[in-house]
Amino acid sequence: MPGEDHYHSPSVETLDRADLDALIDERVRYTVAYAARHSPFYRRWFREHRIRPERVRTHEDLLDLPVVSAETLRQNQPPATSEFGFKSVPCESVYTIHETSGTSGMPKTFFLTWEDWERYAEKYARFFVAQDFSAGDRVAVCASYGMNVGANTMTLAARDLGMTIIPEGRCTFPVRVIRVYRPTAIVGSVFKLLRLARRMEADGLDPQESGITRLVVGGESFAQESRAYLAEVWGVPVYNTYGSTEGGMCGECACRDGLHVPEDLVHFDLYDPALERFVADGEWGRLVFTTLLPVGGRMGTLLINYDTEDTSVVLSRERCRCGRTHMRIWYPRREAETFQVAGQSFNRVDVEGAVFQRENMDDLTGEYEAFIYGGEEIGETVLRVSMECCNPEACDREGIEDRCTATFLSRVPGLREAYADGALQILFHFTPPGGLELHRAAGRPKRIVDRR
Repeated sequence: MPGEDHYHSPSVETLDRADLDALIDERVRYTVAYAARHSPFYRRWFREHRIRPERVRTHEDLLDLPVVSAETLRQNQPPATSEFGFKSVPCESVYTIHETSGTSGMPKTFFLTWEDWERYAEKYARFFVAQDFSAGDRVAVCASYGMNVGANTMTLAARDLGMTIIPEGRCTFPVRVIRVYRPTAIVGSVFKLLRLARRMEADGLDPQESGITRLVVGGESFAQESRAYLAEVWGVPVYNTYGSTEGGMCGECACRDGLHVPEDLVHFDLYDPALERFVADGEWGRLVFTTLLPVGGRMGTLLINYDTEDTSVVLSRERCRCGRTHMRIWYPRREAETFQVAGQSFNRVDVEGAVFQRENMDDLTGEYEAFIYGGEEIGETVLRVSMECCNPEACDREGIEDRCTATFLSRVPGLREAYADGALQILFHFTPPGGLELHRAAGRPKRIVDRR
């Protein structure tokens, strides 16, 4: 097992499973008791569902409790009601107030104490160390310093590790920033980092000669094919993190074989709403988490059995090759980016994986968007994929179309029959740089839009 300097909190990150489960259970008991005392929503929730908090003794007991949705949060805050039902500390103990982006409805409000921020920073510091960051690293953060918590969380974690943060907020910063300040890493999205690489090349700076030693992608799901291409362009490893304002943060280690869950601070179960049951390890389900409080701790907005609306699968609870014992999950997919066609589900990541086939990337920039339409006949569906080309007149259109179609159907084999009999049509469109609709739309770009 690696030495202790390979971990941020070795005594916790390498706990044997039995000891880790005991710690989790202790925190489950305290968290549920804290909710009963301090959360107006959970006091009512326990009463309405005839739950006796003192009988919730282990993490397995959470499986018997109802699931709380994002809509439940919205219905327990203004304007739906006059009070914030999930606020679990008095107003004078709130350090910051945050909102989610609101991309899927009314923004959800979260209250954070300074203790919450310290726990957030602890989680991210673990991920940084797991990804081989250390004192002296200089990290350009291309994430919003605003109502979302990600950028500030990284900044606090860097303080604890002796790292330097370059708080750019966006990936549109001048190329001179890399020449002058020599960052060793950049945090951003796949597409922002690809665009930055193209700007650097146009400015005469080879990304692979820029001094960048690693990239971190967070804030969105992505295909492994797009990660591989990004790593090729920059010539460095690309790490993944997952997180939310709610606090369900996870991150890769150097093995890059799934995301480690900081189980002493957040507990995950997977739930299948269609069957109204929790699923076993190895089955896909929606991530449901409970934020865990250390005994004696406080939390501004406490969540028990909260449905993230993201799907994943538990890969392993065994010790990882990196030495960490905390469970690993597969890279979550946004439920809002999952679509139904001919009775089969597919996700944006399936389209992205088809676009980013390596043979395609000699002609494509990687930018794409897709639209789903109803066909001319009842039951027909059209999937139209638009891709940005370096030179639309010279690109291998037929080869790209064939590879994209074959890869997409291999990723979603349930659609092969619908495609074969014409119930699903897959059409392709090629544009020059800047020709996609998403470049003209305000806000976060949507890669797939259902227009049925």
